[in-house]
Amino acid sequence: MRKDIAKMPMQERLQHLFSVVSGQRFLNKQGLGNEVPFFICPYRPEEAVEMERLQRQLVNRLEQAGIRILSINLYDLAVDILKDRDIWEQVLELEPTVSKDQLKELLQGVLDPEAHLVPAIAAKLQSVEFDVLFLSGVGEVFPYIRSHNVLNNLQSTAKDQPTVMFFPGSYTHSLETGASLDLFGRLHDDKYYRAFNIFHYEA
Repeated sequence: MRKDIAKMPMQERLQHLFSVVSGQRFLNKQGLGNEVPFFICPYRPEEAVEMERLQRQLVNRLEQAGIRILSINLYDLAVDILKDRDIWEQVLELEPTVSKDQLKELLQGVLDPEAHLVPAIAAKLQSVEFDVLFLSGVGEVFPYIRSHNVLNNLQSTAKDQPTVMFFPGSYTHSLETGASLDLFGRLHDDKYYRAFNIFHYEA
């Protein structure tokens, strides 16, 4: 029976992630059956602070091992996009005066993954040399940006190196419903099946 590594103590998870990501099998994208090299690292939402710390430790250990990590926080990237388009201050002024639905509609347009977010990620991918892409900040950008939309639009852009998305929730597979990214363990409508659970990938 497969152990549920996602429920193990953080240091054990750190060791597993390091073993997987530093391995040639992972770096060479082996055992993926011609799927895109996308991996989900799920964690319980209440572990967000611990997971941030784990991610920093993981990046440090991997870089010491000579593996170059490009870390992109979706929240920070979203703020950068708003600032680059000179609407960050307008959004801050608007927020108290409009409904949540109006703000959501505005930000979903400005931060549309296909039109704006993925091109911004692509620019970062082209600006540095790296071996693995880490994506975080998924919970902070909800509901303006949905993780499955990001992954769907990234498929043609980030297929050369492995991508790991740190995800506050669960990534479940079932015969009845297929695969689903369940954000915060509550939202079950993000159908996505092309990623691998990194805790189920052999080092």
